[in-house]
Parts: sequence; structure tokens; C-alpha cells
Amino acid sequence: MKPLHQRLSLFVDGKDAYTFVPIEPLGAQSLTIHRATGDIVLNPPNKAIPSTATRYEKTVYGILGMISLALSEYVVIMTGREHRARFMGHDIYRAADFDILPLNPNVSAQNPSHPIEGHLLALVRAHLFGGYFLFSYTFDLSRRLQAQWSESESDTTRPLWKQADDRFFWNKFLQSRLIDTEIAQELSPYILPIIYGTFDLRTSYIHGHRIQLCLISRRSRYRAGTRYFRRGIDHEGHVANFNETEQILLVEESVAGRFSNMENFTHKLSFVQIRGSVPVFWGEINTLRYQPDLQIMDLQDTVDAMRLHLEEQISLYGEQCLINLVKQKGHEQPVKEAYERAIAQTELPEAKYRYFDFHNECKHMRWDRINVLIEKTQEDLVNFGYFHLNMLQAEPAVKIQKGVVRTNCMDNLDRTNVVQAALAKWTLNYQLKDLGVLTEGEELDDFQALSQDFREMWADHADLISRAYAGSGALKTDFTRTNKRTTMGHLEDGYKSVMRYIRNNYFDGARQDGFDLVTGAWTPRKNPITAVSLLADTRPLIIRSVPYVASFSLFMICAGLTLPRTSDYSLLYYFTLWFVIAALSIIFIMLHGIEYVSWPRLIPPTDIIHYKGPGFRSAHHGKGLMGPWGQKFTIPRKVVAANGVVHGGRKRAPTNYMEEIEKGTKSRVD
Repeated sequence: MKPLHQRLSLFVDGKDAYTFVPIEPLGAQSLTIHRATGDIVLNPPNKAIPSTATRYEKTVYGILGMISLALSEYVVIMTGREHRARFMGHDIYRAADFDILPLNPNVSAQNPSHPIEGHLLALVRAHLFGGYFLFSYTFDLSRRLQAQWSESESDTTRPLWKQADDRFFWNKFLQSRLIDTEIAQELSPYILPIIYGTFDLRTSYIHGHRIQLCLISRRSRYRAGTRYFRRGIDHEGHVANFNETEQILLVEESVAGRFSNMENFTHKLSFVQIRGSVPVFWGEINTLRYQPDLQIMDLQDTVDAMRLHLEEQISLYGEQCLINLVKQKGHEQPVKEAYERAIAQTELPEAKYRYFDFHNECKHMRWDRINVLIEKTQEDLVNFGYFHLNMLQAEPAVKIQKGVVRTNCMDNLDRTNVVQAALAKWTLNYQLKDLGVLTEGEELDDFQALSQDFREMWADHADLISRAYAGSGALKTDFTRTNKRTTMGHLEDGYKSVMRYIRNNYFDGARQDGFDLVTGAWTPRKNPITAVSLLADTRPLIIRSVPYVASFSLFMICAGLTLPRTSDYSLLYYFTLWFVIAALSIIFIMLHGIEYVSWPRLIPPTDIIHYKGPGFRSAHHGKGLMGPWGQKFTIPRKVVAANGVVHGGRKRAPTNYMEEIEKGTKSRVD
């Protein structure tokens, strides 16, 4: 297996080609991408750089791939990296800076000639700089230790990108241009896989044992997206916000000193958990209200899709313990009931469903009640076990994790984080006692340094997963960090909830477009005219004008506070007029809330917004006046036709509902 090139010099030969030359080792084969044709060529060793080429000002730390937009194809390169840790002899990095290079010599990535191209480039940049991408040149971050051990023999001849888990190979679509070439094997030193996730590593010492605790999460590139625009399951069995979390414990039997640099640990243990959205067809529709409308779709293939999802998890991880934390009353109750109806029909004995009413059990800040769930799950945790590689013997002894706990709540964030951290803590105690590091009467909390590291790691991990999906840090992290719920934690949760509301309603549309563009869920045609609807606002004039009326009326109210008080009556009439106009404007905006939400424009969720099949709908807010009055005062709107929408490789039949998009956004335009 050829090693990946860790540093590259880039030479730009005018409008002809980009040439990437490895800095180490000297004389290695360089890579040339011809700008006119897009051809990718691996040059002979020690090939000279053309005299007309100029050296790029930045060092390139990896080629993330290539992406085709409306006017040009682009090469995405990494020009900055942060060293995160040294893990089992491998350097782990975070991608920190990126550049985008156009192949079309007549296109500028900084000042594109067409606004559509500028919009698409902005989506790519926002996704790259807004994500948390991790990689290693020598270690496969996308696979858990158990999977790496089971495939260790075949890995010796496979390049890193072929070893990577397809679900977590985040830039797989970007790298497809290199992977699909006839010389993909020879290009392997240039194909760098990255993951979207988290990584943390802490070192401590207990009773003379050197211990490293590592926490890694890996986010699936399938059905990727944001909180309200990616929910539930798709027809291929992929669920939204699917994350694999691996807690790795490395233990050295004896150390020469407190500051030993040894990297070959005698015990390597891994405990894996997964999370994912409730695996039925459902969604929540933003209407500017704090609580969106809930839509559950009872489709004929709901059970088949759930079975596909669970069978994949069983084939990968073994038996499944499905912990559902959704509320059994109120807004979330229909989701719980839909999940239980479908799981009862899947008839998979390897998947055991377990419900825990988190809010009811832990109300009044009784967070110790999480132990009730651990007691119920303890038998499964013991039976599933964990991966353990014992290097003390000539032939390493191995224990296998035979099952996994799958946890979900509505968002798979806050409640899920608390429960996963509690299960991980129980398992860590169990592992340390099994190794003899802790005696029978000792617990993790008896060792302040390791206990604090554990809590901080899980709290930071929760925050990063939450920011990726919901746009703010996780709630309830005060409990994870301190083992207790605090008043200050409640206040912080209130602030984070407000930030989630703002981001989910007004900013997540563009974020979702970035996910769809970079992961390949949507691809543009080579003609910006066909995608002009991405920028056009086709909402009726009255819809567009009301926010300006509301803003102007609030301005006039503020200006009125500075007017001289010559007559109380005149000021009363003045303020009454503008308060009434402001109030009517705000009422109008709330009645037509769907029109003012920032919806995704590449793949808008019109199938959910306009769903009229069997299922459950909590309300129809944000669509204007309903009933006879609503029909009388309906605002005429434009209906935009879609040119046969391609979504996930399948053609979506154009219907009136699919062609009519709220807020003036249109069905996906390729």
C-alpha cells in the first residue's frame, strides 16, 4: 500500500494545468489536472515542472476532490490543518482551511461571472468552513477498531480510501472523479478520505497504569442535513443524523515514568454506540412558531424501509438494543406510536425495542433516574460486551462486541447525549474493573482527573454533534460536565434554544443546500440559466412587502418617541396608528409563516409540506387563513414547473404539489 502524500506543492501553468508535486518523498510521481479537458494524469517520477508554471502561495495538505458546478469544474484543496492528537502512533488532524480552484480558465472562484455560480460556490465554502472534518494520512478514522482488526489482512494491500467505511467517507462524492478513473489505484497517494465528526484524546494515570481515553464520532453522509430538513428514514433505509460513536480505552500494564512516550499499549478496548432518527417517514414543518407542525406519513413501504435499516445495522454491528426516548404524551406521542407500530411488524428477533420515558422519569431535575434505564439495559450491555485486543500474549487475545445500543430521541441530540454518556460511563467502569485497574469497591468518580476528562469529552462531543445538526451547542451538557443539573444550565439551555429557533427558521435552508451539494444529493447542469430559480424570489408582492411594512412601522414608533409632546391626542393617534400597522403585519407574517422560512432551494421538502396521504398532521399553521375566509382571501401565487427532478438517483414524478414551492423556492433544478 502506497502511503498518502502529506504535503504538496502546487504549480499553476497559466490557463493550461494544475500540477501537484509531493514535497516528500523527493522525486515521487506528480499529478497534473488539465484545465481545458479535465484530464487527470499521473506523471513519471522526477518529471520537470514547465518553466511557465508559477508556484502557488500556499502548501497543499491534501486534495479533497473535485466538484462540478454550473460554469466550471473545481478542484477542492486543503491549505490548512490543525494537529489534534497522536493516537496509537498516528497523527490525527482537523481540516482548517480550504481553497477552490476552477478548471475553466475563464472562470474566477473569487469573482464568478454569473450570480448562480457565485451562489453555488458560497454554499460549498460555507459547508467546508462550517463543518468539523477530521483525517489521518496513516490511520483509517472512518472504521471502528473491531472492523479494522477483522479486515487487517486485506488492509495491507488496500489503499486508505478503499479501507474507508462508505457511510463515513464524507468526501466520497468529491473524490469520485479520481476514484472512477482507470488509474485510481495509482492515484491512491492523492485520494485523502475525511470524516465529519468529533475526536478527543486524554491521558491519565491510575495505580501505575498509563491510560488513554479516546472518543470518536462519525457522521453518515447518507440523508445528511439539518435538524428540520432531514428527519426520519428514506426508501433505501438511511436515517437522518446517523452517528457512530466509539469510546476507545488504551491501557499500558506498566510504565517507565509518568511522561512515557510509549504508543504500543498492551490493552486496546472499544465500545461502540449508534444514534439515528426514528426510522419511519416523518418530518416537522417550520412555520415560524416555536413548535413546528408534525407530519407522519404512513407509506406502504414504511416497514420495508425500517427492515432495510435494521438489517444493515445487524449485519454491521450484531444484535440491536433500540432505546427510544421520545415523549409518550403531547407533540411527540404520534412519533413514538408510529415507531412502535412499524417495529412490531419488522419481526427481527435481533432487534429488541426498549422504551424509556426520559422526561417523565427525570422530571424535577431527578437526573439520577437515568440509572433506571441502565439497570434495564445492563443485561444487554453485558451480553453485547466490547472489543478487547490483549497484546500481552504471543497471539493477541480478542473479545468481540456482539451487539450495539441504538439510541434516539426526536433530534437524537440532547436526551440521546445524556443516555449515551451514561452507558459509556457504566461500560468504562466495567472495563477498568475487568482489567484489574480498578478494584471491586472503586468507581470512575473516585479518580478526579479521569472522571473530569470523561465528562468534558462527552460534553464537547455532544456540542459538536449538536452544532452540526441543529446549529447550536447541545442542551443538558451541564449534567454531562458536572453530574448534576443546575439553574445556570437551564439558563444556558434557554439561550441555546433561542439560537436553534433562529438558525432553524432563517438560516438552515442554505446549510441544507450545502449538505446536498457537497454529498452529491443534488448536482447542477452545465448551464446557470436552468438554475436561475435558486436566486429568484417568486413570492407574491404582498408576501415580500409585509416585512418591510412591519420594519417601517417599528421605525416610526421609535421615531415617535423623539417627537415634541405638543398634544397628547396627536401622539396617541400617531402611536395607535403605527402600533396597529405593526401588529397587523406581525399577525400576517405568522399566519403565512411558511412563506418566511428559509427553505432549501436545491431539494425543497415539498413532498412533506403538501403531503395529503394517510398519516398524521398535528396542524396546518403558516399557510394563511383556513376555511371559507381563507378561500375568500387566498393570495394568488405562481406555480413553478420542475423539469423532472432527480433525487437520490430516482426520478420524482412532477405533480402540482411537487411543483408548488412555499416561499418562492422551487423544486430541484439540475
